[in-house]
Amino acid sequence: MISNKTSFDWLPLALVPALAALALPAIGSPSSWLTLTVAGLAMGMIIFIIASGLTLVFGLMDVLNFGHGVFIALGAFVATSVFVFLGGWAASDNVWLNLAAIFCAMVVAMAVAGAIGWAFERVLVRPVYGQHLKQILVTMGGMIIGEELIKVIWGPAQIALPLPTALRGAFIFGDAAIEKYRVVAVVIGAAVLIAMLFTLNRTKLGLLIRAGVQDREMVESLGYRIRRLFVGVFVAGSALAGLGGVLWGLYQQNVIPQMGAQVNVLIFIVIIIG
Repeated sequence: MISNKTSFDWLPLALVPALAALALPAIGSPSSWLTLTVAGLAMGMIIFIIASGLTLVFGLMDVLNFGHGVFIALGAFVATSVFVFLGGWAASDNVWLNLAAIFCAMVVAMAVAGAIGWAFERVLVRPVYGQHLKQILVTMGGMIIGEELIKVIWGPAQIALPLPTALRGAFIFGDAAIEKYRVVAVVIGAAVLIAMLFTLNRTKLGLLIRAGVQDREMVESLGYRIRRLFVGVFVAGSALAGLGGVLWGLYQQNVIPQMGAQVNVLIFIVIIIG
């Protein structure tokens, strides 16, 4: 019998405040330390969101998806279209309208990236399950095709993705200046982390996914369709990449079709080291 409660390794999370505390003497100034710590957390959370989608696909499905970057770029470009449609909300001085615009952009980007991810898995990934070399070649080709389609739809030029009006600038605490958007990125990243941990460790869906990884035949003998669960994992991973693309685009305040491929290199380094 597989328990629905699993022990979680809290050491990596504990290292974050420990390393931040160790950096204080090296930096010297508490205000500079606070500014740099929040900036580092924001960047780390954005990278975590993007990498978590690929980690789900590789860790639970054993699929080397080198096409992950196309969902990052897709999410960012979808966000530009949503912001154009909701231009009044993004340009408003009302912080709640600004947050609503970002929320709508994230939801639409995740939905589009997830839908394209479903097609990507069905057409390109499913025929090469268990064949890592072919997975690399096929998914890399899929990313190239995806980038070209993005150029066809949105054009090859760089597109501005400015922050909503009320999220520009910084909060001032004494001598410390903390950018408003970075605080939002930290909150969103923390929410995604908590949701992932809860889903994988405290729900029946997470139990079935983990059980399917350990013993697929046993779970299928109980009447569950592991293939459908794994397709759902791939869709979720693609949606998370789309969400990360929105946050990354807002962080850079511009998007280009090649941004996914550029971030892909960083993400694979993070996953390998992690």
